[in-house]
Amino acid sequence: MRWNSHNAFTLIEVLVGVAVFLIVGLAAYNGYAGLFRLINASQTKITALNLANEQFEIARNMPYTDVGIIGGIPKGKLAHTQVLNRGGINFTVTTTVRNLDLPFDGTIGGSPNDLSPADNKLVDITVSCDTCINYKPVSLTGQVAPKNLETASNNGALFIRVFDANGQPVQGAAVHIVNVATTTTIIIDDVTDSTGMLQIVDVPPGTDAYRITVSKSGYSTDRTYPQGGADNPSPAKPDATVLLQQVTQVSFAIDRLSSMAISSVTPLCEVVPNFDFALVGSKLIGTNVPKFSQNMVTDGAGALSLSNNMEWDTYTVVPTDAAYDVAGLNPLNPTTLNANSSQQIQIVAIPRDPRSVLVTVKDSATQLPISDAEVTLSKTGWSSTQTTGKGFINQTDWSGGSGQANWSNTATYWSDDAGVDVTTVPGLVTLSLAFGTYSPSGTLQSSTFDTGSPSNFYTLTWSPADQPVVTGAESVRFQIATASTSAPYTWKFFGPDGTSATYYTVPNTPINTIHNGDRYLRYKIYVSTAAATSTPTVTDAAFTFTSSCTPPGQVIFSGLSSGTYHIHVTKTGYSDFDYDVSASSNWQEVSAVMTP
Repeated sequence: MRWNSHNAFTLIEVLVGVAVFLIVGLAAYNGYAGLFRLINASQTKITALNLANEQFEIARNMPYTDVGIIGGIPKGKLAHTQVLNRGGINFTVTTTVRNLDLPFDGTIGGSPNDLSPADNKLVDITVSCDTCINYKPVSLTGQVAPKNLETASNNGALFIRVFDANGQPVQGAAVHIVNVATTTTIIIDDVTDSTGMLQIVDVPPGTDAYRITVSKSGYSTDRTYPQGGADNPSPAKPDATVLLQQVTQVSFAIDRLSSMAISSVTPLCEVVPNFDFALVGSKLIGTNVPKFSQNMVTDGAGALSLSNNMEWDTYTVVPTDAAYDVAGLNPLNPTTLNANSSQQIQIVAIPRDPRSVLVTVKDSATQLPISDAEVTLSKTGWSSTQTTGKGFINQTDWSGGSGQANWSNTATYWSDDAGVDVTTVPGLVTLSLAFGTYSPSGTLQSSTFDTGSPSNFYTLTWSPADQPVVTGAESVRFQIATASTSAPYTWKFFGPDGTSATYYTVPNTPINTIHNGDRYLRYKIYVSTAAATSTPTVTDAAFTFTSSCTPPGQVIFSGLSSGTYHIHVTKTGYSDFDYDVSASSNWQEVSAVMTP
C-alpha cells in the first residue's frame, strides 16, 4: 500500500493542535474554577450574614440589662470574641456594645447636662474568617433601647481622644482599657471613630482606676502609667480617674513608625565595629523618665538598622564605648525623626583619649551647624585652635624612614633624595649635615593619605612658619598631588596656581580647587639653604579637607589634662561665644550657640 503524505499531519501541525486544545481547555477550566470560587465566596458571605443576624437577634431578645460584654462596660452576658462553626467553616464573631448618650435629654458634660447618659446601647457584630479566600468581614450595627424610663446614673464617662503627630484624629486606633482598682475585672477593647474619639459612658467611678493603652498596626503606642511605679513614680499621664456624673477625657498621640540607619566610622570613613552607645528620646513619660532610652551597639560592619520600629521623636546619641569617643555626629545631636520617615545617623568616632571635649557650633535661629568657625580651647600655658566642618591630617615625625606607600605608620614616608635628615632629631626634617656643612637642598615625598571618600581640600600648613634668615627666601616649599584612586601611578605635584611651576611657600595657603573631588593626597617638601652652616626645619605638615565622614559644625579636643579650659568661638557675621568647661570626665559635649 502506498502512503499519501498529503493526507497526513506533520509533527508541527500536531503540536500546534495540541497547544490550541490546551489553551482552550485551560481557559474553560479556569472559567469553571472561577465560577465555583465565586459561588463558594457568595455562599460563605451569606452564611456569615446569617450568623451576624443570629447573634444580633440574640442580643435583641435578651433582657436589656444583660446586653453588654462579659467583664466590659456596659457589663452583660455577651462574649466579646467567640469562634462559631457554620457550614463546616469556623467564623470569628466579635461583639462590641457601647452605651449611647442621645441628645434628646442633653448630653453628659453638655448643656443641659445629662446625669443619666446611658440612653440606648449600640451593638456591633463583626464576623470574620481567617481561612476563607477572598472574604471581607461582615458587620451589622444596630441599637437596643430599654423598655422603661432611665434612672439617675451612679457612674461617670470616659472619653478617649487619639491624634497623630500633626494633631489630626486617628481613626480605628485600638483602645485597651483595664480597671486596675477593683477585684472585679473590667476589660474593654474598642476602636476610635472617624473623629479619633472613643466615648464610654456609664463607667463605674474610681481613682487611678483605668489603665489605658492605645495602639494601631504600624503605629507607635501610647498609654497611662500607675502612680508610684518603680520605674516611673510620677507619671506624666497617670491611670485615668472617673468621677461620679463627670466626664474624664484622656488624650493620646500615636503615629506611623519610622526607621533609623546608624553607622559608626572614623573621620577617614573607616569602619568602627561594635560601637556601644545609648540612644535617648526627648519624650518624657514621667519626671526625668524618657519614653525611649536603650543601650545599642553597631555590628561588625559598623552598622545598625532600626527598621519601622521607631517612634517619632528627637533622639540624642550618648557614647558608652570603652575604646572610642564620639568626635562628631551627622546630623547633630539631638536628631529629629519624623513620623513615617527614615533617618540616617553617622557617628564619627576616634580612639578614646581620656578627657575629651566635643564642641558643637550651631546657629541660634536655625539650630543648624556652622562651618568654618574657629574654636580655640585654652588654659594657662596651652592653646589649640580648630575649624569646624573640616577634617585634618597632620604628620609630626618622619624618623621611621622611607619606603611606605600608604600612610599607616605615622613616622614613615615614601621617599627622599638623601639631601634631608629625619633621624638625627626625631620630629624634625632638616638638610643633611656632612663634615659641618649642610646639603644645599633636599626633597621628601610623603606616603599616600586616604581621606576616606571624595573630598574638598582647603589649606596646607606647616611649622615653623619662620626660618633662619641666612637660609634664604622660600627655603621651605611644598607641592601637593591628589588622585581619585589609590592605584600606583606617577604622582603629579602642583603648586597654588594648579601647575608644577609654583610652590606653596606660606603656611595656611588655600589649596587649589583642581584637587577637589579626589580622595588621596601626597605632599612633597623642598628644603634648601643659601648658607652651608644653617638649615631650615619642618616640625609638622598638615592639610584640611571635608569628606562624607567630616562631622558638620563640630571639633573635638582630646588628650586633655585635668583642669578648667576656656572655649572661644569666632565666625564672621556672628557674635563671639565664650564658655569655661572643666575637663573632669572622659567625654563631654559643649553646645556653642552663636547669634548672627
